[in-house]
Amino acid sequence: MIPKENFLSWTRAHEWGTDIYARETLENGTRIEVWDSGVIVFTPAYPNQRDLVLSCAVHGDETAPIEICDELIEALKEGSLVPRARVMFLIANPAAINVGRRFVEENMNRLFSGAHSKGPGLVNAERMRAQKIEHYMERFFTEAPDGARERLHYDMHTAIRDSQHEKFAVYPYTNGKPYRMRQMQLLKAMGVSVFLLNEAPTTTFSYYSVNTFGADAFTVELGKVHPFGQNDMSRFVQTKALLRDLLTEDEPAVDDFDADDFLVYQVLRTINRTQEDFVLNFPDNVANFTEFSLGYELARDGETSYVVETEGESIIFPNAKVALGQRALLTVVAIPTESLELV
Repeated sequence: MIPKENFLSWTRAHEWGTDIYARETLENGTRIEVWDSGVIVFTPAYPNQRDLVLSCAVHGDETAPIEICDELIEALKEGSLVPRARVMFLIANPAAINVGRRFVEENMNRLFSGAHSKGPGLVNAERMRAQKIEHYMERFFTEAPDGARERLHYDMHTAIRDSQHEKFAVYPYTNGKPYRMRQMQLLKAMGVSVFLLNEAPTTTFSYYSVNTFGADAFTVELGKVHPFGQNDMSRFVQTKALLRDLLTEDEPAVDDFDADDFLVYQVLRTINRTQEDFVLNFPDNVANFTEFSLGYELARDGETSYVVETEGESIIFPNAKVALGQRALLTVVAIPTESLELV
């Protein structure tokens, strides 16, 4: 378990602008650089063509991905894992981790692609950290060796509530490009075979990587929020195995692509909270991807009522307590995998 007060004992915070806070070279030739608290880069002696970013704790109470990253970091440090890929670990919101909350002042996953410098509340912990993270992402990708490279980013989360699909991935808007079978195969090897398509630009961390650096990036939901030490780590065996392969293998082995192996959802509606008088018309223990019948009132925002309009319409990411103007609920519907443009 990672102590809350010092979740990575060998990193220390520093002022943004310092080139490298700490550097060490292991006996196997791997170079370790600490760029900031929770920002750790491993560069192999002979790197392959993969630049990998593993991020967690954009929401500070989502502990399982933090523990997964910490385990991988320790294995790389002690030499039991010898990397072939360049990798940057980003423990995104240490301030929120240390207070045991989702965020200190503002939802960080609405602050990327420059959103940290727009709108009210221009100076707070999450906005300053998001701006720094964008700087570190640019630095990591631009410092890569010359040549064609694979850029991959998994932003790992756990959800506030249960889900009818324990693990799923949000596939960010591709800016009109086809969806990639290889990326879906890799996630399936992690135990993630359910995809939610985000079909418009957003200010999430994963879309920032897609749009700014052309990376294959995903928001990966790995289960439900639990306190440190209370995660059943046996549920992440496949996840950790694939991440280890991405670190150490040039081409991780995956199953052949079969459209029937995947379940794909498309967003129908985004319901934002615009009024103080906002309510969701279902209990807090209703799971993500729960389907409601036609005509059922899902939410009421002041005088506006939102009812189920489409057969098979399901809910995901409901949260009536979001700030005014932010998303309180998505509704989604399953679509055939074969309907996607795939390469």
